[in-house]
Amino acid sequence: MENISTPEEKKNHEKTQPEPAKHSIFDDVQGIIIGSLLASFGIAIFSHMNFLIGGTAGVSFLVQYSTDLSFGPVFFVINLPFYVLAVKKLGWEFTIKTFLAVFGVSFLTEVIPIIFEFGEINPWFAAILGGFLIGSGLLMLFRHKASLGGLNILSIYVQEYFQISAGKFQMVADTLIILAAFLVVDWKALAFSVLAAFALNIILAINHKPGRYHGMS
Repeated sequence: MENISTPEEKKNHEKTQPEPAKHSIFDDVQGIIIGSLLASFGIAIFSHMNFLIGGTAGVSFLVQYSTDLSFGPVFFVINLPFYVLAVKKLGWEFTIKTFLAVFGVSFLTEVIPIIFEFGEINPWFAAILGGFLIGSGLLMLFRHKASLGGLNILSIYVQEYFQISAGKFQMVADTLIILAAFLVVDWKALAFSVLAAFALNIILAINHKPGRYHGMS
Protein backbone atom coordinates (compact mmCIF):
# COMPACT_ATOMS: atom_id res chain seq x y z
CA MET A 1 0.00 0.00 0.00
CA GLU A 2 1.30 3.43 -0.92
CA ASN A 3 2.47 5.46 2.07
CA ILE A 4 1.44 9.13 1.99
CA SER A 5 3.13 10.83 4.91
CA THR A 6 2.79 14.58 4.36
CA PRO A 7 -0.18 16.86 3.57
CA GLU A 8 1.54 17.96 0.35
CA GLU A 9 2.00 14.37 -0.80
CA LYS A 10 -1.61 13.61 0.08
CA LYS A 11 -2.80 16.64 -1.91
CA ASN A 12 -0.74 15.63 -4.94
CA HIS A 13 -2.01 12.05 -4.63
CA GLU A 14 -5.64 13.21 -4.61
CA LYS A 15 -5.05 15.27 -7.76
CA THR A 16 -3.89 12.15 -9.62
CA GLN A 17 -6.99 10.15 -8.69
CA PRO A 18 -9.69 9.86 -11.40
CA GLU A 19 -12.86 11.86 -10.91
CA PRO A 20 -15.81 9.75 -9.70
CA ALA A 21 -18.41 8.94 -12.33
CA LYS A 22 -21.37 11.30 -12.44
CA HIS A 23 -24.98 10.18 -12.42
CA SER A 24 -26.66 10.33 -15.82
CA ILE A 25 -30.12 11.81 -16.28
CA PHE A 26 -31.52 8.28 -16.43
CA ASP A 27 -29.75 7.42 -13.17
CA ASP A 28 -31.34 10.43 -11.47
CA VAL A 29 -34.81 9.76 -12.88
CA GLN A 30 -34.90 6.12 -11.77
CA GLY A 31 -33.38 7.03 -8.39
CA ILE A 32 -36.01 9.69 -7.69
CA ILE A 33 -38.88 7.49 -8.86
CA ILE A 34 -37.83 4.38 -6.92
CA GLY A 35 -36.78 6.38 -3.85
CA SER A 36 -40.13 8.17 -3.81
CA LEU A 37 -41.99 4.87 -4.21
CA LEU A 38 -40.13 3.19 -1.33
CA ALA A 39 -40.73 6.18 0.94
CA SER A 40 -44.40 6.36 -0.07
CA PHE A 41 -45.00 2.71 0.74
CA GLY A 42 -43.47 3.16 4.17
CA ILE A 43 -45.60 6.26 4.76
CA ALA A 44 -48.71 4.35 3.65
CA ILE A 45 -47.92 1.66 6.25
CA PHE A 46 -47.53 4.31 8.95
CA SER A 47 -50.80 5.97 7.94
CA HIS A 48 -52.57 2.60 8.14
CA MET A 49 -51.15 2.01 11.62
CA ASN A 50 -51.68 5.60 12.87
CA PHE A 51 -47.94 5.96 13.43
CA LEU A 52 -46.03 9.20 13.21
CA ILE A 53 -42.73 10.23 11.72
CA GLY A 54 -40.52 13.27 12.02
CA GLY A 55 -40.12 16.32 9.82
CA THR A 56 -42.77 17.80 7.58
CA ALA A 57 -44.17 14.30 7.08
CA GLY A 58 -44.82 14.17 10.82
CA VAL A 59 -46.61 17.50 10.73
CA SER A 60 -48.66 16.20 7.81
CA PHE A 61 -49.62 13.12 9.81
CA LEU A 62 -50.69 15.31 12.73
CA VAL A 63 -52.92 17.32 10.42
CA GLN A 64 -54.34 14.15 8.88
CA TYR A 65 -55.14 12.61 12.28
CA SER A 66 -56.67 15.84 13.57
CA THR A 67 -58.75 16.83 10.53
CA ASP A 68 -60.46 15.37 7.49
CA LEU A 69 -57.51 16.29 5.25
CA SER A 70 -55.38 13.55 3.72
CA PHE A 71 -51.61 13.23 3.95
CA GLY A 72 -50.62 13.87 0.33
CA PRO A 73 -51.96 17.40 -0.25
CA VAL A 74 -50.94 18.56 3.23
CA PHE A 75 -47.41 17.21 2.77
CA PHE A 76 -47.06 18.99 -0.57
CA VAL A 77 -48.24 22.37 0.76
CA ILE A 78 -46.21 22.27 4.00
CA ASN A 79 -43.00 21.75 2.05
CA LEU A 80 -43.44 24.84 -0.15
CA PRO A 81 -41.65 27.34 2.18
CA PHE A 82 -38.57 25.12 2.48
CA TYR A 83 -37.79 25.46 -1.22
CA VAL A 84 -36.62 29.02 -0.53
CA LEU A 85 -33.83 27.69 1.72
CA ALA A 86 -33.08 24.94 -0.76
CA VAL A 87 -32.61 27.41 -3.64
CA LYS A 88 -30.43 29.79 -1.61
CA LYS A 89 -28.24 27.20 0.08
CA LEU A 90 -28.32 24.05 -2.07
CA GLY A 91 -29.02 25.28 -5.60
CA TRP A 92 -31.67 24.91 -8.25
CA GLU A 93 -30.75 21.35 -9.23
CA PHE A 94 -31.31 20.05 -5.71
CA THR A 95 -34.48 22.11 -5.34
CA ILE A 96 -36.06 20.89 -8.59
CA LYS A 97 -35.24 17.25 -7.82
CA THR A 98 -36.64 17.65 -4.30
CA PHE A 99 -39.80 19.26 -5.63
CA LEU A 100 -40.31 16.29 -7.97
CA ALA A 101 -39.69 13.81 -5.14
CA VAL A 102 -42.14 15.59 -2.82
CA PHE A 103 -44.73 15.72 -5.59
CA GLY A 104 -44.19 12.01 -6.26
CA VAL A 105 -44.64 11.07 -2.60
CA SER A 106 -47.69 13.32 -2.27
CA PHE A 107 -49.25 11.58 -5.27
CA LEU A 108 -48.19 8.02 -4.47
CA THR A 109 -49.37 8.13 -0.84
CA GLU A 110 -52.86 8.86 -2.18
CA VAL A 111 -52.70 6.09 -4.79
CA ILE A 112 -51.10 3.23 -2.83
CA PRO A 113 -54.10 2.65 -0.47
CA ILE A 114 -56.32 2.37 -3.56
CA ILE A 115 -54.24 -0.24 -5.37
CA PHE A 116 -52.85 -2.04 -2.31
CA GLU A 117 -55.19 -3.05 0.50
CA PHE A 118 -53.57 -3.29 3.92
CA GLY A 119 -54.88 -5.85 6.38
CA GLU A 120 -53.77 -6.54 9.93
CA ILE A 121 -50.06 -5.83 10.43
CA ASN A 122 -48.00 -6.62 13.51
CA PRO A 123 -47.06 -3.17 14.89
CA TRP A 124 -43.45 -4.18 15.59
CA PHE A 125 -43.02 -5.33 12.02
CA ALA A 126 -44.86 -2.30 10.64
CA ALA A 127 -42.64 0.13 12.56
CA ILE A 128 -39.38 -1.53 11.53
CA LEU A 129 -40.32 -2.28 7.91
CA GLY A 130 -41.89 1.14 7.39
CA GLY A 131 -38.83 2.83 8.85
CA PHE A 132 -36.48 0.80 6.67
CA LEU A 133 -38.55 1.56 3.55
CA ILE A 134 -38.60 5.30 4.18
CA GLY A 135 -34.93 5.33 5.16
CA SER A 136 -33.96 3.42 2.02
CA GLY A 137 -36.06 5.77 -0.10
CA LEU A 138 -34.42 8.81 1.47
CA LEU A 139 -30.99 7.26 0.97
CA MET A 140 -31.65 6.88 -2.75
CA LEU A 141 -32.93 10.45 -2.97
CA PHE A 142 -29.94 11.83 -1.06
CA ARG A 143 -27.54 9.99 -3.35
CA HIS A 144 -29.22 11.54 -6.38
CA LYS A 145 -29.07 15.02 -4.86
CA ALA A 146 -32.70 15.19 -3.79
CA SER A 147 -34.72 14.90 -0.59
CA LEU A 148 -38.26 14.94 0.75
CA GLY A 149 -38.09 18.59 1.77
CA GLY A 150 -38.46 20.08 5.24
CA LEU A 151 -35.96 18.71 7.73
CA ASN A 152 -34.39 16.67 4.94
CA ILE A 153 -33.28 19.96 3.39
CA LEU A 154 -31.91 21.12 6.73
CA SER A 155 -30.13 17.80 7.36
CA ILE A 156 -28.51 17.86 3.93
CA TYR A 157 -27.47 21.48 4.50
CA VAL A 158 -26.01 20.67 7.94
CA GLN A 159 -24.07 17.72 6.54
CA GLU A 160 -22.75 19.63 3.52
CA TYR A 161 -21.64 22.72 5.45
CA PHE A 162 -20.94 21.50 9.00
CA GLN A 163 -19.95 17.84 8.37
CA ILE A 164 -22.61 16.56 10.78
CA SER A 165 -24.18 13.25 9.77
CA ALA A 166 -27.59 13.82 8.17
CA GLY A 167 -28.89 10.66 9.82
CA LYS A 168 -27.83 11.65 13.32
CA PHE A 169 -29.15 15.19 12.94
CA GLN A 170 -32.52 14.01 11.71
CA MET A 171 -32.73 11.21 14.27
CA VAL A 172 -32.63 13.78 17.09
CA ALA A 173 -35.05 16.15 15.34
CA ASP A 174 -37.51 13.39 14.44
CA THR A 175 -37.56 12.00 17.96
CA LEU A 176 -38.35 15.45 19.38
CA ILE A 177 -41.18 15.94 16.89
CA ILE A 178 -42.68 12.54 17.66
CA LEU A 179 -42.54 13.15 21.40
CA ALA A 180 -44.27 16.50 20.88
CA ALA A 181 -47.17 14.59 19.29
CA PHE A 182 -48.09 12.87 22.57
CA LEU A 183 -51.51 14.58 22.69
CA VAL A 184 -52.46 13.42 19.20
CA VAL A 185 -51.86 9.66 19.33
CA ASP A 186 -51.97 7.10 22.12
CA TRP A 187 -48.82 6.04 23.92
CA LYS A 188 -48.54 2.70 22.09
CA ALA A 189 -48.59 4.36 18.67
CA LEU A 190 -46.11 6.91 19.98
CA ALA A 191 -43.76 4.18 21.22
CA PHE A 192 -43.87 2.37 17.89
CA SER A 193 -43.32 5.70 16.13
CA VAL A 194 -40.08 6.19 18.08
CA LEU A 195 -38.99 2.68 17.04
CA ALA A 196 -39.89 3.53 13.44
CA ALA A 197 -37.85 6.75 13.59
CA PHE A 198 -34.87 4.78 14.87
CA ALA A 199 -35.22 2.19 12.07
CA LEU A 200 -35.48 4.96 9.47
CA ASN A 201 -32.52 6.99 10.66
CA ILE A 202 -30.22 4.05 11.34
CA ILE A 203 -30.29 3.48 7.57
CA LEU A 204 -29.10 7.04 7.00
CA ALA A 205 -26.64 7.14 9.91
CA ILE A 206 -24.82 4.03 8.66
CA ASN A 207 -25.08 4.49 4.90
CA HIS A 208 -25.04 8.25 4.35
CA LYS A 209 -21.89 9.80 5.82
CA PRO A 210 -19.89 12.82 4.61
CA GLY A 211 -17.39 11.90 1.90
CA ARG A 212 -18.51 8.27 1.59
CA TYR A 213 -20.45 8.60 -1.66
CA HIS A 214 -19.24 10.70 -4.60
CA GLY A 215 -21.36 9.58 -7.53
CA MET A 216 -23.38 12.78 -7.45
CA SER A 217 -24.66 14.62 -10.48
